[in-house]
Amino acid sequence: MNNLIEVKIQNDQQLVSARDLYKGLEVKRRFSLWVKDNFSEFIEGEDFSPVLISTQQNQYGGTREIQDYALTLDMAKQLAVMSHTPLGKTYRQYFIALEKKWNDPQEVVKRGYAILQSENTQLKIENEQMKPKALFADAVAVSHSSILIGELAKIMKQNGVNIGQNRLFEWMRANGYLISGNRSDKNMPTQKSLELGLFKIKETVINHSDGHTTINKTPKVTGKGQQYFINKFLQMA
Repeated sequence: MNNLIEVKIQNDQQLVSARDLYKGLEVKRRFSLWVKDNFSEFIEGEDFSPVLISTQQNQYGGTREIQDYALTLDMAKQLAVMSHTPLGKTYRQYFIALEKKWNDPQEVVKRGYAILQSENTQLKIENEQMKPKALFADAVAVSHSSILIGELAKIMKQNGVNIGQNRLFEWMRANGYLISGNRSDKNMPTQKSLELGLFKIKETVINHSDGHTTINKTPKVTGKGQQYFINKFLQMA
């Protein structure tokens, strides 16, 4: 009785292959006719689901796909009875024994515990994967100092965002955060960026040897801007 037919577990349900059952029952008719004559009494998507399986086509290793069906144990049990073959009773008893074991309270508890462990393990993995990103974003969130765009690129790269200074400038221009084109104010923050509080402009007075002065303007990313851009890139990762 052990391993009479392969049983697969999917979505906490025991399933068997229609072709495996067909062969095990030693049905004399063609598989397609057996399906046509017997499956009409069952509900697709509830009692059975169509699946394609690969089978070897020739001795040279070629394969082709053929139609199969994943059957619930209850349907398989009924098909075994309907087969009227010498093995029908054997398979029915086997399926009844499997159902009895499956529904045993201790087995139900075991499955529930296994599912819980699996979910906890997955949650731990996801938390570990997200922890560096979360810590990175949180650290920036409390930052009150403004930094150069090049410095932001370095921080992002150190924390897994594959970007450099030139590419970050290019991205900011392409997405409307910095002024683009052949203009004197190229790479200065756009009005939108300033209104959002993503940048501030640092002005430095430069005294020249001939006595005149000029003002040098440098865009710097605010703490809010750092968080904004980091979240943007983490969402794209």
